[in-house]
Amino acid sequence: MEKILILDFGSQTTALIGRRIREMGVYSEIIPGDNALDGEALNGVRGIVLSGSPESVYAGGPCVDKRIYECGLPLLGICYGLQRMNTDLGGTVAPLPKREFGGIEVRMNTDKKKMPKKAALHALPLLEQLVPREDRPLWNLINGQKTKDSFTAWMSHGDTLVQLADGFVEAAVSATGYPAFVYHSEKPWFGVQFHPEVSHCERGAEILEGFVFGVCKSAKNWTIEQYISQAVERLRKQAMGGDTRHVLLLVSGGVDSAVVAALLLKALPPEYIHLMYIDTGLMRKDETNEAREALQKLGAKHLHIVHAEDEFLNALAGVSAPEEKRKIIGDLFITIQEREVAQLGIPGNYFLAQGTLYTDMIESGKGVGKKAHVIKSHHNVGSPLVEAKRKEGLILEPLDCLYKDEARAAGRLLGLGEHIVMRHPFPGPGLAVRILGEVTREKCEILRAADKVFMDELKRRVSSRGKTLYAEIWQAFAVLLPLRSVGVAGDGRKYGYVLALRAVSASDGMTADVYPFDPKDLREISTAITNFVPEIGRVCYDVSSKPPATIEWE
Repeated sequence: MEKILILDFGSQTTALIGRRIREMGVYSEIIPGDNALDGEALNGVRGIVLSGSPESVYAGGPCVDKRIYECGLPLLGICYGLQRMNTDLGGTVAPLPKREFGGIEVRMNTDKKKMPKKAALHALPLLEQLVPREDRPLWNLINGQKTKDSFTAWMSHGDTLVQLADGFVEAAVSATGYPAFVYHSEKPWFGVQFHPEVSHCERGAEILEGFVFGVCKSAKNWTIEQYISQAVERLRKQAMGGDTRHVLLLVSGGVDSAVVAALLLKALPPEYIHLMYIDTGLMRKDETNEAREALQKLGAKHLHIVHAEDEFLNALAGVSAPEEKRKIIGDLFITIQEREVAQLGIPGNYFLAQGTLYTDMIESGKGVGKKAHVIKSHHNVGSPLVEAKRKEGLILEPLDCLYKDEARAAGRLLGLGEHIVMRHPFPGPGLAVRILGEVTREKCEILRAADKVFMDELKRRVSSRGKTLYAEIWQAFAVLLPLRSVGVAGDGRKYGYVLALRAVSASDGMTADVYPFDPKDLREISTAITNFVPEIGRVCYDVSSKPPATIEWE
């Protein structure tokens, strides 16, 4: 199958590049950036993307097999990928006096001293994506005619190109005067000093399309239906290679584990599948009952509900550090699972299935390569016991190449109801990472009640576009802060908890914008929460985007 190859140098958005390309209907494959690029590795490859990285090329940053510059394939360097190319080919990269981050204007270079009279023909399919469609062709811009010559790109880098390698042309600069887009005058090599894969990057999708279709001449050959078919076949080979083994799936009641359950039941005999739901006491209100009903509708033969609230709350007593809470919960999950499995009589060489998404792997520093930085540990990725299962080859993670929206699309194709498919994401550690500081039974009850009011309000309120706020928002939740605030209730002094509300718009969770509530909605939601949850004395709204913040607070 034809594909676009993506070299991973550790960027938190490397996987987004692959996702954007798959959205176009083109198969993409991510491999470690320092992999050998021999004939087999390049089989079927139409073009290569060099990803970003948190490292610097002049400070021991990851390298690439130099054969990449001899393979004859189109290359697109993104951020660090561009700096890597420029350095390898004789150019110079140096630190910026001030980091370029967030939305920054990119301007096409109309300086005739820097631009050739005619752009290289091989570059036109991509270069023309840099200006609005009504202003094409690019020849007008190069010839100095008046045109809309700028757009807002998404940047995240502390280094810049100070000297271009021989043969490269500066086609666009940032508003601060640094190279933003370059291309080789003779070879199909391109580089951008911004992130076109990020949804907030204006013209980002068009730039990737220009490379994938205009330069690489790729064909559309990739669908979610194909992914499901391949996932089912892969599950059968893993679990039924030789003697059929039992499979245990820890189900949370959320989208990801529900999709995995549906995949397992499609791929394997139901008598070998055990769905276990562990009620940690850190769940949302009524979540256990909702999970039971959803799993029963899937037709599973073995459904085990385990009530373990006391165990989790006891283990978390006195613990405030976010990473420590995540590790405790992850380890206890596996400990309880192993104990319950032993009581059920499931053979010890069973497979453990998980609803791990690619974003979980990336944020936990478990990306395709070895250069990703850990943002936060996920209980189904970083736990020592999970790692032990992984080393034994007894982990099944059929969604580990998908993003949330792709998992939802797969769920629809597998027959899951819309109320399950469109449920907002919920972290594996549950309310423990939405209660800042120590977790107690009282705080869980307070947060559960407040979060329920928030969700109910979102589901009953309709936007000007005719959709409920819950449907418009990608993820929303409440966070209980470790402090109290003075207030007034009736004629008396009130000393209540402070609650933060979080609601974001996103397509995949790798980047997110604050949801723009109507102020009237926010005021009324705040009033509803403080009226129905007397322990809450003050409500705040989180207006941080991702990046620099993460969606969850811990």
